[in-house]
Amino acid sequence: MAETLIQLHGVKKSFAEIEALSYVDLEIRSGQIIGLVGGNGAGKTTLLRLIAGTYTPTKGEVTFGKEPLSKMRHKLGVVPEATGLYHRLTAWENIRYHSRIHGVDDEVAWNRTVQLARMLGMEDSLSRHTKGFSKGMRQKTSLIRALAHGPEALLLDEPTAGLDVTSARAVRDLVMKLRDEGGTVIYSTHQLAEARQVCDRIVIIHNGTIRADASPDELLEQTDCDSLEEAYVQLTSDKARSRTEDDAKEGKLAKWWRKLLTSSTPEVSEDE
Repeated sequence: MAETLIQLHGVKKSFAEIEALSYVDLEIRSGQIIGLVGGNGAGKTTLLRLIAGTYTPTKGEVTFGKEPLSKMRHKLGVVPEATGLYHRLTAWENIRYHSRIHGVDDEVAWNRTVQLARMLGMEDSLSRHTKGFSKGMRQKTSLIRALAHGPEALLLDEPTAGLDVTSARAVRDLVMKLRDEGGTVIYSTHQLAEARQVCDRIVIIHNGTIRADASPDELLEQTDCDSLEEAYVQLTSDKARSRTEDDAKEGKLAKWWRKLLTSSTPEVSEDE
């Protein structure tokens, strides 16, 4: 069995009176793609942010190997839904800046960048300023930026949302290649068909609790359903909560994501 890379022990996260996550236990093993599936307000983005280290649990603990997550954040690569690229920098300059923060030599970062860019079909765009990039090109640049320092685990928040078919396929192909090479990917999505195609395990989150954690085939067997959509509906049949932490903290949460990858300057792009 693959070794445990990241583990959540009794993790709870609250925002004032709102309980975003309720005592979550989750084990993430190396060499797997783990899909986090849930509707709006389910808690999956809060869970990602806890794993990324931008949130601290209200209760419980998040560990990386045998160490507290706070000491191991450099081993994570994060691709938020809002990429936060610098408009005035080229794709390569955005990637190089992030790699230097992680102490990676420019030559090492460049070699990794070129290899990844070839896989994503954007090698000729590395010298272009990101201001004119499409959403797909921004997402690809963000993905390369997250991988250029050689992380052990990659966190993706809705990585194919809003992408065209070709760009989405390139992202999925890269994710599966990373898994095949022994990498670990945590893949947040609300697309069940995509989760079945890409993920080794699917973790269904609803109203701040984990309702299932199994392979796609195991989920169908456990629920006696013919499709993941039927299984999902069965496991999340109780009414979704009407209020989430995003209702009151949407602006602050967006700043958290940007702060993870960039400093607070006027040059940060408005991606959405």
